[in-house]
Amino acid sequence: MTTQTYQQASRQLLNQAQTELAAGDLRQASEKAWGAAAQMVKAIAEQRGWRHRAHDLLFEAVDYLSDETGDEEIDRLFDVASALHVNFYENWYRARRVQRGIRDVETLLDKLEPLLPQA
Repeated sequence: MTTQTYQQASRQLLNQAQTELAAGDLRQASEKAWGAAAQMVKAIAEQRGWRHRAHDLLFEAVDYLSDETGDEEIDRLFDVASALHVNFYENWYRARRVQRGIRDVETLLDKLEPLLPQA
């Protein structure tokens, strides 16, 4: 996939997460939010020539981006997205926690997207 394709998928998945949350499907909302975060990290990694085809490589890319920007919140926000991914499997979270997580993922995307070249 291309950088732009990952970036577009990220925003589409965030919208799907919000739709799933509104429909009450917390597991799908959680997974879509995780996907949105992962796709945006993949977009940046792809653009920079970084490997990104495994979870550990996504966390490595996030570490690089946090160091590069000096913004430690990027790490925390990606950890929230990862916890939402776990929630897809475990279904532990109540609606308000998923809702907060989706808001955090949106904040993460807003922090990461400017790191991509503008088309």
